[in-house]
Amino acid sequence: MSWNGGYVTDVAYTTGYYAPQTPGHIALACLMGNVLPGFARDPDRLTYLELGCGRGRGALCLAASNPGWRVIAVDFMPAHIAEARELAADAGIGNIEFIEADIATLDPDTLPEVDVASAHGLWSWVSDEVRAGIVRLLGRRLRPGGALHLSYNALPAWQGVLGLQRLIRTAGERIDGRSDRKAEGAMQLVQALGEAGAFHLDQSDLVRVLKKDLPGMPPEYLAHEYMNADWRPCFHADVAAALGDAKLDYVASGEILENFPELMLSAEQRAVIGRTEDAGLRELMKDMCLPRSLRHDIFIRGPRGISGKARNAALAGLWLTLTRRVEDFSYAVNMPAGKAELDRGFYEPVVAALAEGPRRVGDLLALPAVVGKRDNPAELVGMLVGTGQAVTLARPEAGIGDEAARLNSRVAARILQNGDPPHGALASLRLGSGLRCGGNDTLATAMIGRFGLDAPVERWAEVLGLPAEGEERDRFLREAEETRQRRGSVWRHAGII
Repeated sequence: MSWNGGYVTDVAYTTGYYAPQTPGHIALACLMGNVLPGFARDPDRLTYLELGCGRGRGALCLAASNPGWRVIAVDFMPAHIAEARELAADAGIGNIEFIEADIATLDPDTLPEVDVASAHGLWSWVSDEVRAGIVRLLGRRLRPGGALHLSYNALPAWQGVLGLQRLIRTAGERIDGRSDRKAEGAMQLVQALGEAGAFHLDQSDLVRVLKKDLPGMPPEYLAHEYMNADWRPCFHADVAAALGDAKLDYVASGEILENFPELMLSAEQRAVIGRTEDAGLRELMKDMCLPRSLRHDIFIRGPRGISGKARNAALAGLWLTLTRRVEDFSYAVNMPAGKAELDRGFYEPVVAALAEGPRRVGDLLALPAVVGKRDNPAELVGMLVGTGQAVTLARPEAGIGDEAARLNSRVAARILQNGDPPHGALASLRLGSGLRCGGNDTLATAMIGRFGLDAPVERWAEVLGLPAEGEERDRFLREAEETRQRRGSVWRHAGII
């Protein structure tokens, strides 16, 4: 057998940024689960480990956003690690170490103790030996009280996709060439079979969604997601049992809104689930009711409960900033339990205050237009962060961090010079994490950093070498001006520009 052990290694994976991996988000999830996030006491001193870091963009974003941290990122693919090390050196990010290793054989004693670990998109895609290696590392290196974020394809939601994945992989194996070409060819067969009325390609809602969406996905994504030999979706109880060997206990969902049963489940479903106190059975019953195909689970090594009073005080002390303009804020929320409408009488004054800049949650609840309507900080934070319309701040008074600015600048330069994929997030010292973005956002912040927020976008066009006139230039100027107007205040409040 080759060194890859059945894992796709001949094409690099896509880049991305995932908020549930970040320690600040994990700490918030713990509070939502009534668990003390003891690992997050000092936002400037933390050791973070990412297992299966891919091309390293998420780990780099955290390192640049938190120069006092020690970040360690591990991946199996030499190409991923080489690229990540190169970008770290290029941006001058010195508090991160990228390690090329097979987790199945990685000696835990070569790593320091860590406060927080994350493994996104790893557990469901690797062999039993690698899973055992993950558990061994966590049992030896995750500090008592430390946290783990683990994402995985969940059963029973993926039950109907087993045949689709097997079809993609089997068809791809019979096609010559790289894995991305194999995946593209396999998808053509899937589409043809679906159009011919294949019974099992039309029996699952998830399969129907995937049939529609997968052809538009990057081929390297298809290869890594669907062509690994050991891909297996999992029941939560089996994952929790395996991690129990590392003394880890499940405490909350990294998807913040999933910690609000009234939003996720009908009253009838909540009543049935409420008949049992068994945590594992309750999670299985939730998974039977919900269409969640990817779980983001938060585990703690030695969880300690927190009183309602202490939890509310911790939540009230958090700082928030909006991720979109007040004009773009959505008060409608689509949830499994049905459509919800945020109470405008409560949330409009909150959003208006946040439009002026970051605010402490306790101060938002004390606004004259809000006092007496609600006093639940968990609801306020949960709805704003859970819908992706606000993020927490680690350092409300921080300016533009040098490391974060360098990383954002170098990523923008690589997009322009090499056609690199967008980072997925803009690093921010103030946030202590990244702010989700696309490639155009990365370029726009680079131009604003160079010329200032109020400089005409025509200067951007000159730097980018666009023609002096014509449709291409006109389209760019329209889109650039729209981006500046729509995102400028958000970036300023987040400490990015």
